[in-house]
Amino acid sequence: MKLRVRGIATDEADQIRRGGPDANGQPAVLRVAEGLANPCRHCLGLIAEGDRKLVLAYRPFDAVQPYAETGPIFLHEDPCERYESESLPAWFDYLDPAIVRGYAEDHWIRYDTGDVVPGTELTAACRTILGDPTIAYVHIRSKYNCFQCRVDRD
Repeated sequence: MKLRVRGIATDEADQIRRGGPDANGQPAVLRVAEGLANPCRHCLGLIAEGDRKLVLAYRPFDAVQPYAETGPIFLHEDPCERYESESLPAWFDYLDPAIVRGYAEDHWIRYDTGDVVPGTELTAACRTILGDPTIAYVHIRSKYNCFQCRVDRD
C-alpha cells in the first residue's frame, strides 16, 4: 500500500504567517528556535537552531468535536514548500517513541488502532492501521502528543 504524507495545507500556513488566528483565536507567537526539536508542520523539515519560528495552537480537524484535539505546533516564519511524499521524512525515525492512531470518516479516534512505537516503526504502523478499510487516516504525534502529520492511503 502506498502512503500519502503531507504537511498542513499551504493556505493554513499562509493565513497564520499573515497574522491570522490559530485554533485558540490568537495570532502565532514569534520565537527563536532552540535545540533540534523544532519541526515545521508545513514542510515537515526541522527549523534550524537560531532561525525564527511561529508557535501556535493547531487543531488538525475541520470542525470542533469531542476528538478534535488542539495542541502546539511550529511553523517556519518564512514561506516553505509543503511536504508531499509517499514516505515519512527521514528524521521521523528519531521520534522515540511516537504515537499513531487511526480515525474513522467521522473524524473520531478509533481507540483499537492507537499505539506507541519507535520512530523506525512508524511506516509499518501506518500501513497496518490503514489496512483496515474503516480507517480514513492516521495521525502521527510525538511522545508529548504534539501533532506531527496526517497519513492517508494514496
